[in-house]
Amino acid sequence: MNASIILSMAGGLGLFLFGMRVMSDSIEKVAGAKLRRILEIFTTNRFSGMIVGIIFTGIIQSSSACTAMVVSFVNAGLMNLYQAAGVIFGANIGTTVTSQLVSFNLSAYAPVILLAGVLAAMFCKNDKIKKFADIIIGFGVLFLGLSTMSSSMAGMREVPEIVNLMASLKTPLVATLVGLVLTTVIQSSSVTVSIVLLLANQDLLSLRISLYIILGCNIGACTTALLASMAGKKDAKRAALIHFWFNVIGTALLYVILFAAEEPVMKGIWTISSDKGRFVANAHTIIKIFQVIVLFPFSNAIVRLSCLCVPGEDKKVSYRESYQLKYIGDKVVFNPATAVVEVIKELDRMASLASENLTRAMNALITLDEEDISEVYEVEKNINFLNHAITDYLVKINQTTLPIEDLKSLGALFHVVNDIERIGDHAENVADAARQRKEGGIVISQEAQRELGELLDMVNQLIRYSVEMFARSDESHMKDVIALEDRVDAKEKEMQRAHVQRLTKGECSPEAGMLFSDIASGLERVADHATNIAFAVITAEEEN
Repeated sequence: MNASIILSMAGGLGLFLFGMRVMSDSIEKVAGAKLRRILEIFTTNRFSGMIVGIIFTGIIQSSSACTAMVVSFVNAGLMNLYQAAGVIFGANIGTTVTSQLVSFNLSAYAPVILLAGVLAAMFCKNDKIKKFADIIIGFGVLFLGLSTMSSSMAGMREVPEIVNLMASLKTPLVATLVGLVLTTVIQSSSVTVSIVLLLANQDLLSLRISLYIILGCNIGACTTALLASMAGKKDAKRAALIHFWFNVIGTALLYVILFAAEEPVMKGIWTISSDKGRFVANAHTIIKIFQVIVLFPFSNAIVRLSCLCVPGEDKKVSYRESYQLKYIGDKVVFNPATAVVEVIKELDRMASLASENLTRAMNALITLDEEDISEVYEVEKNINFLNHAITDYLVKINQTTLPIEDLKSLGALFHVVNDIERIGDHAENVADAARQRKEGGIVISQEAQRELGELLDMVNQLIRYSVEMFARSDESHMKDVIALEDRVDAKEKEMQRAHVQRLTKGECSPEAGMLFSDIASGLERVADHATNIAFAVITAEEEN
């Protein structure tokens, strides 16, 4: 009897966890990119960030996922700590939506919900409908698991050992520790509170002890973000600590209040609750709202406290010291919903290196500075490293559960990284020309130098527009890019004609003429690669 109850309980818990995972992942696939853009746009101040955090977490049913995403945003430099604090505060309220749904006891409808989702997944050919069907399936499995757990818990009342075990949870501290440990293991406060709700409904757990288990759940819920931040930068660690200190300080305040007025608090919650399950759900929501109301005015102080816990700044490593990724890779927080954003940040950085290296190479061509020439080759090695590392990362994330929109844009990202690498190659070609000119004593006329400088200015402007469009997914400079591309083509042809005239008049040596012609053609091809980067924005949008 005992074994069958335990197995039934374990099976129900497994279904519940699986259903929540399927539902959460499916929502992120369908709406992850849109939700991410909402996070980027509407978190300019703490209050709007808090509202977004509530809505975001309420939709994806996971404060851990929301907080982990915020940590990765901070790690990528897309959000500062003060903006992150507002979202984290809101996520703590949004996570109570799950327990509220569970308290309404929709388990009786679980088979119908599950059947509807399965039928839609099997017979609908539209991909978007199939993704929504996955959400419905997850929702149905979740409540099917709840129904199984609830049935097994009803049998637990007949098992003296289990009743005695639950009755032994008498002290607030032990109950808090139980909530903390369970949530740390399960990695979800929503799941733990749901279990507490079911136990309370079956009279296996007193309402008083339920309150303290919920307080422990609050602290245990910080584990996911803390673990996610361990590989990240200092600001990512600080963002996770904001979540941690919010819950620790909030729990300490509630301990003081419950110590002074436990009975009135419980009576107050009971007056708005129709049964014990609703009491647990309402207690969870009220606790979170209370913590946010009390601590929101002190959010800046909590940010400063997290900075005190993680002092200093991240070490800035020179490209000469080490080749490394800044926004992606094994040492950076990974979150499927922000993976593509972080790749774009890395590509933006790679493009800046390539553009600066092209200018450095052109300067070296004129000045014949050996240090500049050597530096061009060193930076090119770094660009090649980034090319391979980013490409490998794109292959890796293509195998994960990325949001649908992000998954479709991966093709454009592969092309962009290749175009940036080719710009880097042209910079190296110019450095080769500079060394050849230096070793051969080749003289380039002032007129030729002026023309190359003018062409370089146009190409650099084109690169700036293209990279800005790509990094921001903004088409506002598209007309400028097309116009500049036409001007570069016309300028290159004009320069080649002028070059032939100088050769004919004997104003330029054949060796200098070959260098000039190759560099002018190379700059024109750089403009082509930059234009490809700009058009990658349109390609990604068409695929979405």
